[in-house]
Formats: sequence, structure tokens, C-alpha cells
Amino acid sequence: MALGIVLKADFVYTKKLDMKMFQRAITLKPYPRGFHLITSEVLQALPELQQIQSGICQVFIQHTSASLTINENADPTVRSDFKMYFDKVVPEADPDYKHDDEGPDDMPAHLKSALLDTALTIPVIRGRLALGIWQGIYLCEHRNHGGRRNIVITVWGI
Repeated sequence: MALGIVLKADFVYTKKLDMKMFQRAITLKPYPRGFHLITSEVLQALPELQQIQSGICQVFIQHTSASLTINENADPTVRSDFKMYFDKVVPEADPDYKHDDEGPDDMPAHLKSALLDTALTIPVIRGRLALGIWQGIYLCEHRNHGGRRNIVITVWGI
């Protein structure tokens, strides 16, 4: 039965290929509150990425007050605009917040993290992340003093 779709294939395999999987946990240096490009740190942590011709890379942050996103990596004003927007949308010191054990940036950091994400999934093509020309991986640090952040990078494919 025809599905009514056209498939474009970059890779056509006619023999059995073995799946490969690589994983690395890294700790990022402390960053101040804001949006910080970490694409190079991710790539440096997993040189085995080059062995994957077709696959997936997952980048996961093990924290609830920081997040990850993919966005424009060329113009630094994007980062300051991100910070401005999220600080407006999720203000600090809201008297309705109950969770403020670690200070006025505590609950807002959790909310900002929930609005973005803690994991990214990126296709791998010919040993490279299939990011667009203007795309980069961002650490979104939502705390004034978040400290070191742990990231787990997993790549699998053929």
C-alpha cells in the first residue's frame, strides 16, 4: 500500500552493519547566569563521533536549574535577548513562589529549565552533528551561581 510520501535516502545499505554506541560524561566549568555556547565542548568530549556515518547524538544535562537548547550561534545579541526574555517571563522574587530555599533565583531557575529542555537529540551524518549553519548548542544557566554542570553525551549509529 502506498503511503503517499517520497523518501530521500543519503545512505542505502545492502549488508548487515554493526551498531556502535559511545557515551561520555563531562563536567562544564561554572558559567554565570546566561546563555553560553558549548558546541565545542560537546564535540571535544566525544571524538568517536567521527566513527558514526548515520546516527543520533543525545546531549543531556543532569540538573533542574539549567537547561540546553539549540539556537543561533553567530550573533551574540541572541544570547542577551534570550536572557532578557526569560527574565521577563519568569521574574525573580515572586511572592507566590513557595520554593525559595536557595535564594530568589531558585524557583525561577526551575521554571526556565522546564520551559526549555534538559536533553537534545541531534542527527549525526557522516561523522558530524547535523546542525544548521547558524546553529549551536547552548548551556542555559538560570542561576546566578549555578556552579559546575554535568552533561552526558551519548552517540549511537552505524
